[in-house]
Amino acid sequence: MKQVAIAGIGMVPFGRHAPEYSGRDMGVDAALKALGDADLTWQDVDYAVGGSNVSGKPDTTVSSLGLTGIPFVNVRNGCATGTVALTTAAQAIRAGDAETVLVLGYDKHGRGAFGAKPADYGHGDWYGQSGLMVTTQFFAMKARRYLDTHGLPDEVLGLVAAKAFRAGVENPDAWRRTVFTPQEIMAARVINPPLTQYMLCSPAEGAAAVILTSADRAKDLTDRPVALASASMRTRPFGSFEVFASWLPPGADASPSVEAARTAFAKAGIAPGDVQVAQLQDTDSGAEIIHMAETGLCEHGEQLALLEADETSIKGRLPVNTDGGCLANGEPVGASGLRQVHEIVLQLRGTAGDRQVPGDPRVGFTHVYGAPGISACTVLTV
Repeated sequence: MKQVAIAGIGMVPFGRHAPEYSGRDMGVDAALKALGDADLTWQDVDYAVGGSNVSGKPDTTVSSLGLTGIPFVNVRNGCATGTVALTTAAQAIRAGDAETVLVLGYDKHGRGAFGAKPADYGHGDWYGQSGLMVTTQFFAMKARRYLDTHGLPDEVLGLVAAKAFRAGVENPDAWRRTVFTPQEIMAARVINPPLTQYMLCSPAEGAAAVILTSADRAKDLTDRPVALASASMRTRPFGSFEVFASWLPPGADASPSVEAARTAFAKAGIAPGDVQVAQLQDTDSGAEIIHMAETGLCEHGEQLALLEADETSIKGRLPVNTDGGCLANGEPVGASGLRQVHEIVLQLRGTAGDRQVPGDPRVGFTHVYGAPGISACTVLTV
């Protein structure tokens, strides 16, 4: 089976852009940046996978990139879209169906909270009328349940957000680049308790792209290819407490993130303790805390000690969300997972600038989680 590597990356920074700059146009620009990074042209690409949540079909980008007739798969899996697209592209290479693949994600969201219809998720109108289609309310419920179960104080949420904004200051492409103290974050306007306004990411605009090739070809394209050692995705099992879920059996505590991470580590022959830099889904502060443990990077309840010791900051033992994550960058849903990969590639190349993790990191990990409960993980190595 062919081994897969990342030969090029490109990104249009997340945030707010000119009204006339469409999500699709951002996708085209990100793709061209990734091709340039790999020193390739569109004519070198023989397969493509793209994802967008609200900004149209990614395969339409071929009218700008070039009408070469290649297969192009569209993906839509909520916040997991970008990583699912990457996994799909890797499978095409490993199966021998492609040699060089563009993976693309983009979105252009308006201001305000994400909107969703109950019927699209198999629910009646009552579900929306109860307020459960409001994602901030669900995130708050899940955070409250987790903190209470594992004896963690609310203050841990402020520590996570403060860390994210500190990392954002070191990232010239981050949308939110203002430092807040944990105390300021805790005292901010409450959206849904225990979450305040600075503990939640904002819908954003932007795009990210990756060029995947076989590992053999990548060696000819770049001096420091980054191997996609594994990629795994899982949907929710029985008993998982996920966004837009309408019920939960007593005592249940399952998550698709657990098995997705376990499988990704097993495929790569890597243990969670080997990870030197990680990107975790942090649509809210509680999500990062929960996913640290669900993916095996720490024990449940250990998060407070790690954050207080600054172990998950850029210079810490286990740097998490070194570019500021969703909290500092915002989230164009289709591109979110590929932003994570973009950051890990920069870290493993040693080209992340002021936010570079020290010690020449060689193992990176990404995790995304999308409604209504799909998780996708990757392990990247050099």
